Amino acid sequence: QVQLVESGGGLVQAGGSLRLSCAASGSTSSMEWHRQAPGQQRELVAQIDSGGRTNYADSVKGRFTISRDNAKNTVYLQMNSLKPEDTAVYYCKALKLVVQWRTYWGQGTRVTVSS
Repeated sequence: QVQLVESGGGLVQAGGSLRLSCAASGSTSSMEWHRQAPGQQRELVAQIDSGGRTNYADSVKGRFTISRDNAKNTVYLQMNSLKPEDTAVYYCKALKLVVQWRTYWGQGTRVTVSS
C-alpha cells in the first residue's frame, strides 16, 4: 500500500505561480497529476515515469513542469503563468507494479486562481 500526501495548493492571482508537492510513503513507478474543476471530469495534467520522461496536457504545456525526487519519493508540479481556468482540485496519482499494476490516489489539494 502506498499513501500519497499532497500539499502546496492555495489562492493565487492570475499570472502567479504555485508549486504542488506529493509525497509517497514508498517507491513508485509512474506518477501523475490530475485535476478536477467544478462540474468537470477529472483530467490528466502531467505525468512522469521512473526514468524521468514527462508528458503534459496541451493546456498546460510551457507553463507547468513536473519533476520528481526519487530519493524522497516525491513528485512536484511547478505551475507558472496560472490562469483562472487552472482552478481545480489537483490530485496526485501513483502507479506501482506489485505482481500487477496498482493505482493510488492522494486526497487532493485545491488551487484557486483569481482574475
